[in-house]
Amino acid sequence: MPAEPNDYLPSATLPMLRLRARLLSGVRRFFDDRGYFEVDTPLLSHDRAIDRHLVPFSVEARTGPRYLQTSPEFAMKRLLAAGAQAIYQVGHVFRGGELGSRHNPEFTMVEWYRAGDSQTEQMEVVEDLIDAMFVATSEARRDFQGGALPVEIKRQPARPYRRTSYRDAFRSHAGRDVMLLAASELAELARDRHVAVPESLAADDRDIADRDGWLNLLLAELVEPKLGLDRPEFLFDYPASQAALARIRHETPPVADRFELYISGIEVCNGYHELTDADELRRRIHGESQRLAATGDEALPVSSRLLAAMDAGLPACTGVALGFDRMMMLVTGANSVAEVLPFAFDRA
Repeated sequence: MPAEPNDYLPSATLPMLRLRARLLSGVRRFFDDRGYFEVDTPLLSHDRAIDRHLVPFSVEARTGPRYLQTSPEFAMKRLLAAGAQAIYQVGHVFRGGELGSRHNPEFTMVEWYRAGDSQTEQMEVVEDLIDAMFVATSEARRDFQGGALPVEIKRQPARPYRRTSYRDAFRSHAGRDVMLLAASELAELARDRHVAVPESLAADDRDIADRDGWLNLLLAELVEPKLGLDRPEFLFDYPASQAALARIRHETPPVADRFELYISGIEVCNGYHELTDADELRRRIHGESQRLAATGDEALPVSSRLLAAMDAGLPACTGVALGFDRMMMLVTGANSVAEVLPFAFDRA
């Protein structure tokens, strides 16, 4: 592909990159001051995420395929099983199929875990971290006088952040409680609300993946744009079918101990009260492998080092993954992740 005239230049300005460096340094200081220690896990892994929405990049090696990590989750949990109590990581992760103003296939993730913490305690850590990022950005304005920073620094959001259950968010913004609706009923709700439906989505009550597809479509179209508009908003208690590696609380209906934070309609982090039951993880891996096989996709690896670590004993813990580039967009008012990256995907 021929090079564009200026595609050797960074996609972010140099003042923005100076600010990025300051914020990254501040994130590390934030966790260091709270007793976490930084870890540095491999980018290439034998293990692969079981979340059906995360598409990994694969690399062929002499010993078989390896996957560029979509998150350092598996490796960090192995460290927790080995005795670590509070750890964090700041590094690059990779997700195929994600490219746009809010997505870059390679991006920077801040991920952290602490043994013994509840979801509520980790929500408070998220609030403190975002406060620290806004404060550091505002303080940096003194270094960028004269218009060198080409965006307007946003005002620090008010606390406490709003906390809304998945069920109540749909009641408020879509007019229905969707937790017990079948796929066909979700499809009817989409039609009633004039939601554009992709051809690949079919209303089949027997297919739980299809039901989650409808839920995700309705969430994206009817609910997410209205979350966190006046102040940041945590969405919690997701459907149990969307637990990924979160613990499930067996209520009526069951819910996943999972939360996400939205600011101005944009999702910036994802937190779990982590699954620690190795047998349940086996069931989830098997179920996802069956789904992949049915669609002709590559199955999950037969063996899992995370599973071995959980057999040995993973302590009760909570973890959070925050998209640093997207969060930096929000604190600076940038219009796209390209404006806060040294070289976005089209210039890599």
